Amino acid sequence: MTDLPLIPEAPVNPPQAGVVVLGRFQPLHNGHKIMIQAADSYRNQNHPNSDLIISIGSANQPQNLRNPWTYEEREEMLNSWLDSSGINCYKICSIPDIEDPPKWVKHAEKYHGISGVLLTSDLSTSELYVASGWNVVMLALSDRERLEGWRVRETARMLSTIQDEDAIREVLGSLIPETVIEYLISIGGLHRLAFMGEGGEPVG
Repeated sequence: MTDLPLIPEAPVNPPQAGVVVLGRFQPLHNGHKIMIQAADSYRNQNHPNSDLIISIGSANQPQNLRNPWTYEEREEMLNSWLDSSGINCYKICSIPDIEDPPKWVKHAEKYHGISGVLLTSDLSTSELYVASGWNVVMLALSDRERLEGWRVRETARMLSTIQDEDAIREVLGSLIPETVIEYLISIGGLHRLAFMGEGGEPVG
């Protein structure tokens, strides 16, 4: 088990069984967008009366270059994009890490609900949920070379000292939804990357 605080706490009443997608969303990028859209399409076709449950992982990790944005900020990224996405039947939950993979699904169910359908592109996550009795649908990765989270964060870090917001929009526009770029600019969410190390310590 982790020594990190379990923040946020699990809701008293977790969602009903739905169609679940998991991601760290550090930040929400176009690969996540494609995954969420595919999950919502699956939900519409197969479980139209269920919610799409978008689950944010690593909610309690300290801020560093791997985890630059808080779970609250990542919820705002999702909401900023979802507002104009055409996706309506969804819930967002944030799940703290426990660093104990065999117990992960039971822990996560306290947040995203039990015995739904998981859509994922991650094989290890798929295996954990299948072993816990979940129906799992595997999704193909989209443009992985460009849209891996660490690559997107590194591109954002290289822009962290740039003051020209139009240049930032142009470079990040093929990687991150426009509404998310605007949100990150508005909160100074890119500039902080210039002052973070891998463990969260200031650099420079």
